[in-house]
Amino acid sequence: MGMDIDVLGRELFRVLETTDPDLAARVVDDGFHNREAAVAPPACATPGPAGVLASSAWMRFAFDDLHFEILGAARNADQLWLRLRMQGRHTGPFVRFREGVLDQALPPTGRRIDFEQIHVLGVRDGKVVRHEAVRDDITMLGQLGVFPPAPAALRRVIGWKLTGRAGRAAAQVTEEAARAASLAGAAS
Repeated sequence: MGMDIDVLGRELFRVLETTDPDLAARVVDDGFHNREAAVAPPACATPGPAGVLASSAWMRFAFDDLHFEILGAARNADQLWLRLRMQGRHTGPFVRFREGVLDQALPPTGRRIDFEQIHVLGVRDGKVVRHEAVRDDITMLGQLGVFPPAPAALRRVIGWKLTGRAGRAAAQVTEEAARAASLAGAAS
């Protein structure tokens, strides 16, 4: 039947921290849908464990020491609401997409992030079937030093775009996300 719903929520975020394909297979339903994949590499929109593994690779591409601390939870029979803190260090480009195409690449800053999010998970038959989130992206961008936009930060972002580094980062994270998604087929 699957694991306890509270454990299920924690384990989903462990998948994001680790890119563990076996854990993804245990906690994510094959029909899983991630509403938040719209700003991620295309592989993140893949249904099932593959999309979660791709999302993990995308976030870990930008943030070392990625960790999600659960601050609170509420649930009913088929939904779990989690309030958590996303923490990590911005050591790689944070690339956002729009309709599968590079939208923005934030060059690594080396800064730590630590901000709150709310996640709503749909649960069926002991697995996660749906995900959506409300994130405090403004706080994260402030911690990265890019909001409000300072001249030095804007120069770095524009420089990355003009020199092609943003495009190369988008291609690399797209490839890494697709590679992580392919691990889903190897999980037993």
